[in-house]
Amino acid sequence: MSVKTVKEMDLKNKRVLVRVDFNVPLKDGVITDDTRILRALPTMKYILEQDGASLILMSHLGRPSEEREPQFSMKQLADHLSKVAGVPVISAPDCIGEEVEKMAKDLKPGQILLLENTRYHKAEKKNNPEFAQQLARLGDVYINDAFGTAHRAHASTEGITKYLPSAAGFLMEKECKFFDSVLGNPEKPFVAIIGGAKVSSKISVLESLVSKCTTFVIGGGMAYTFLKAKGFEIGNSLFEEDYLDVAKSFLKKAEESDVEVILPLDHIVASEFSENAEAVYISEINIPAGKLAMDVGEKTIAAVKERIAEAKTVVWNGPMGVFEFDKFAAGTKEVANFVADCKGVTVVGGGDSVAAVNKFNLADKIDHVSTGGGASLEYLEGKQLPGVVALRK
Repeated sequence: MSVKTVKEMDLKNKRVLVRVDFNVPLKDGVITDDTRILRALPTMKYILEQDGASLILMSHLGRPSEEREPQFSMKQLADHLSKVAGVPVISAPDCIGEEVEKMAKDLKPGQILLLENTRYHKAEKKNNPEFAQQLARLGDVYINDAFGTAHRAHASTEGITKYLPSAAGFLMEKECKFFDSVLGNPEKPFVAIIGGAKVSSKISVLESLVSKCTTFVIGGGMAYTFLKAKGFEIGNSLFEEDYLDVAKSFLKKAEESDVEVILPLDHIVASEFSENAEAVYISEINIPAGKLAMDVGEKTIAAVKERIAEAKTVVWNGPMGVFEFDKFAAGTKEVANFVADCKGVTVVGGGDSVAAVNKFNLADKIDHVSTGGGASLEYLEGKQLPGVVALRK
């Protein structure tokens, strides 16, 4: 079921209230990565091109405590936003209240009003109906373009849809389209590359995709729980004892479903978890005592390359190793290159794998790089995201 989109809304002479995800990293008040702002620009520009339309933007920033800590103020983003949007941005002193309502009403066509951090109010995360109504009074139409927060039923993402005509922005629409295609009827061979530290955080994704996949590639720290479950020696590598039975059960389910599971065949190991540790190559599956796996080796990389080259659909969530340490980044970098070169539909979701494709400058070569870490993970788990459900036709 698709979402209603901004192009289906009448925006003429309307004040358009848009939930964006401007939760950007800051250092000393300066934005260090404006990707999330840039991703919102197509929706913003489309709205401002409509006759008589004005734009009201709302977002959270960080995790403010009881006080209105200035380091989480949206005002810090106004100048940069104005520069990239090419339109002066007016900063509001709050996101609700009489003064803000007057500022919204006084907006002229083509103007942008940036509201203060929605999380300065506890009512936001509680999805308080009264707070959602106060937000709704600022606009005539509501557009949600904040996929990164779509898994949260907050006042500015879900509650507000009960009080205003609502639709998805272009970024939200794109996110839903790609994830729906992967989860609905993906073209095969379908390769899912699932990495990261823990089985516990990814088992729901594995179980959601097992009926759809041709091949799983399991890497990162979580792979060693699976190897131990199969009876291999993993040295001092990370593993979750509580999940050994879960791993065994999943491997059995994959086998019964005729789904191939590729686990590390060789490894780059170290004596300690350190950027400065000596990298040692182990050419077999078993890892000697006293060593811990930090990355996959060349045999594993070759097997993964072969599967991705044949794939019609690829989903990647989670790195192959400790890619933040350069000497243990080769496995993740190679996989990123294979995904970028793949002729099939390629989707990268989850914070670490997105960070990897950005680190290796490959984002432009991938069909879809998700902006939502937690949201993309929950989408892949097959969960209903409140912020998306609220926009369904």
